[in-house]
Amino acid sequence: MEFAVSKSDLVRELGLTQGVVEKKTTIPILSNILIETDGDKVWLTATDLELGIKCACPARIKKEGAGTIPARRLLDYVRLLPDAEVNVKVGENQWANFVCGRSRTRIAGMSRESFPELPQMPETLAEIPLSLLSQMISNTIFAISAEESRFTLNGALLILNPTGLVMVSTDGHRLALVEKRVELPGLTASFRALLPKKAMSEIQKLSSDDPTRKAEFAGNDNHLFFKIDGRLLLSRKLTGNFPDYERVLPKEHPHALVLQKDELKSAIERVAQFADERSKAIKLQVLNGELKVHSSISETGESEETIPVDYSGPDVEIGFNAQYLIDFMRSVDQSEIAFHFKDANSAGEFRPHGGAPETVYRYVVMPMRI
Repeated sequence: MEFAVSKSDLVRELGLTQGVVEKKTTIPILSNILIETDGDKVWLTATDLELGIKCACPARIKKEGAGTIPARRLLDYVRLLPDAEVNVKVGENQWANFVCGRSRTRIAGMSRESFPELPQMPETLAEIPLSLLSQMISNTIFAISAEESRFTLNGALLILNPTGLVMVSTDGHRLALVEKRVELPGLTASFRALLPKKAMSEIQKLSSDDPTRKAEFAGNDNHLFFKIDGRLLLSRKLTGNFPDYERVLPKEHPHALVLQKDELKSAIERVAQFADERSKAIKLQVLNGELKVHSSISETGESEETIPVDYSGPDVEIGFNAQYLIDFMRSVDQSEIAFHFKDANSAGEFRPHGGAPETVYRYVVMPMRI
């Protein structure tokens, strides 16, 4: 195999594959990237057996072929080359030779024979606006469980309906739900699947600020596929049943406050400096005309902040994990949020205030006993 490729093109596409490449593996080939020639392109493929990505660079092909090269070492080296054309030649012994300007380097590769074959993408089910998909991931990814034993909670539930999209995540202590009414051309029936957290992170990397871009979405019994600008990301589905999230969503909230997001976030961040390091517990005390944010821990001190609010109901004090509240506020674009609550023993709910009517974003947090 022999080809010439632009250094900047190669670095860009190699960078997109790094999140997929297996860093610590008992299967050495998974640390490598598969390079294949095809017409006037070079295809780069990486996989960790759960996630796979395939992307292409325009190139001048001198000799067709394929081979694998250690992904991390390849990117680290090519990134340091001058901005010029890189000539690559992979011999029968699987050594890759790189020539760029005055630089000449050889990197030991491996035969492509043992590199896993990625499944083919089936027929597209729907086209999803990429900016929308990325925003929904931002609104839910932080509420995914980090406990590997609860594998059905290690991703988000993705539901596609002819009327729109739903994404839900939970770790058992909080739940984030985003529902967006949008037409999905081509979708004729509902589709639901558990999308792993790692795949969600890679989708965000592949998205950009161009709101016109779309992701072609498809799925089969075992995998989910996202094709974006010719790049293909595929992920193995999580198996098992996601909890019945509709039972968790509060049916009613007798009380509500509208708060300035940045003011509340800053107050919680300051007060949380004195919260217990493990539980991160703080108290929100709703009083007539004010909200008090309070924490105390005898060894290091205590802190309290008061925020004026428009409220005249009964006094209520609820304990929350401060980090859970900060996570939500970081994901919200609006300047105001609404806090819905009932009493000290009931879940609190946070929502953006004054957002687009076609978007519903609900964040439910279980109370803590302090």
